[in-house]
Amino acid sequence: MQPSSATTVPQRIAQALPQLTRSHRQVADYVLERPLQVATLPIDELAAMAGVSVATANRFARALGFDGYASFRAELVRGFEPLVAPVERLRGNLANPSSVAEVFSMALEESQRNIEATRHALDPASCEAAVERVLGARTVFVAGFGASAWLAGLLHHGLDAYCADVRLLPSMSGVTHGARSLARGGSRDLLVALTFPRYLTDTLALTGIARKQGIGVLALTDRPSSPLAPLADITLYAQTETRFRPNCETSVLALVEALTSAVALRAPGAFQAASKVVQTVMPWLHGAQDLRATPASARIKKRLARQRPAGKKKTR
Repeated sequence: MQPSSATTVPQRIAQALPQLTRSHRQVADYVLERPLQVATLPIDELAAMAGVSVATANRFARALGFDGYASFRAELVRGFEPLVAPVERLRGNLANPSSVAEVFSMALEESQRNIEATRHALDPASCEAAVERVLGARTVFVAGFGASAWLAGLLHHGLDAYCADVRLLPSMSGVTHGARSLARGGSRDLLVALTFPRYLTDTLALTGIARKQGIGVLALTDRPSSPLAPLADITLYAQTETRFRPNCETSVLALVEALTSAVALRAPGAFQAASKVVQTVMPWLHGAQDLRATPASARIKKRLARQRPAGKKKTR
């Protein structure tokens, strides 16, 4: 009896186990212990890792009901597409090496394409709603983990000058700190969550807590099929395709900067808030001490005095 096409690889192994030879079971054990790693391996590398011949690895795939190793690996990959895709792209790039200068050029071109695709995909109504919810929130929580933690920090930094209370949930305490913070939130608050392939469960778990608390959710993610999208009230999408890394963060950063710029434009008293920030950080700005020490009028008088020809007296 042939396995159903809906049967997973582990299920096929379990069904075929009584008939597998010792060497086939050796391969099966390796596959079950490291399914994600095997999904990225060509047949010769799997055979070497499992300690069998290439022919044995191919016969193992046929023993599970596949036409050969290629169809076995395609089925194994099916459950890991977001995780395996960057590895496969990198493998292809290594097989066709480019010069360092060409990689620089290609990476910059990818960033430009992703930013342009992100701009074209923007929904004006979603942009308006996002800014309105940010400015109307009592507290804005920002969550992003892994690579998105850096982007979440930049978003927190950008919103902090214009919102009454912005809190970055990733911390030294881990995800439980974010869970405790959200447990005190409610319908007057907003969670801005960022996650991109490979989607992290920490961000999704905190978003689920926010939903249960009645907290509004603004999602920054890559596509409608993202697991974050169904949990959000408003979603802004960033195109993140890249040949060299799991994601192109450039387009996400551009989206973050676009959101904070729009918030600054609509925020009441934005100019006063920005001026206050400048005054606050001035002691740490290079050269600012000289500017603070001398009033503007005195600086102008000194400049005029330096420009006056020697020996010429000031007229009244």
